[in-house]
Amino acid sequence: MGSSTTVVFADLAGSTGLYEALGNARAADAVTQLTHWIGRVCESHGGRVVKTLGDGVLAVFPDGRKALAAVLDLQRSRQDHTEHWPSAAPMRLQIGIAAGEVIEVDGDCYGDAVNVASRLSDLSGPDQIWATRSVVSQVRAPDRNLLFRSLGSFPLRGRQQPTEIFQVHWEDEDAQGHDLTRPALLSERVAPRPSAGGGIRLEWLDRQRRFRAADLPVHVGRSIEAEFPVDNQRVSRLHVRIEWRNGSPMLADISTYGTWVRFAGSNADLSLRRQDCILMGSGEMALGAPFEDATVPIVAFEVLGGAQ
Repeated sequence: MGSSTTVVFADLAGSTGLYEALGNARAADAVTQLTHWIGRVCESHGGRVVKTLGDGVLAVFPDGRKALAAVLDLQRSRQDHTEHWPSAAPMRLQIGIAAGEVIEVDGDCYGDAVNVASRLSDLSGPDQIWATRSVVSQVRAPDRNLLFRSLGSFPLRGRQQPTEIFQVHWEDEDAQGHDLTRPALLSERVAPRPSAGGGIRLEWLDRQRRFRAADLPVHVGRSIEAEFPVDNQRVSRLHVRIEWRNGSPMLADISTYGTWVRFAGSNADLSLRRQDCILMGSGEMALGAPFEDATVPIVAFEVLGGAQ
């Protein structure tokens, strides 16, 4: 018999590099210690660990508020548990949360919420927490400790209708952003479905170029080494890298001053500083300064099919 449950998938990004840096035995021990720590944090907030998945943890919570408290605790204290590890192998958390009916069979759990939480964890990227509306709507305002940003509604593999995705902010600097949303003020924003084709289109001024999934990764930057050059002093030599990951294009900021992403249908900006985000639908990226700066170079993007 099913029940309404909040599901958390917490995955460790960077485990491959850890095995290369420490060797199999030491890396396996470190990953095991870290997954056990993730489990203890979840349990301390009222969650229950269903299983560990190599370098990740699946946990369930009775409600969204407890699940969000747990993942905020995880992200805010993660660095304390990895700061002594090799700098060449940083271990970072990427977390997905969804709520809905869950069926438990022989110690495992199944259901749409499990599938969606797993997919959001894959798509979110390191240092990110992505959640569905079914989770964030459980938070009662005013709650000044929880801030969200709607990334729009996107198609997810296995679901007929687009799913609205929210980024949960946990860093102190993010809490000062003017474009974040408190729980009582969530609004509907729908991004367009990607068109057919399989890749990504980039446009800046009069320059436009399409890249197939097979062409990725590519770089946007000021250097002639960049596959999509943007000749502007605000732009780093190699400012962002776009790669194909889990069936979707992933943007990684590798710049000095950061990248801001705005999806079509949303007036909220996603600020990236050495962080990743999935690109879906269409939108724009501001390189080196926020969109409010009238002189910032803005590159438009459109995902062309294949991104589910």
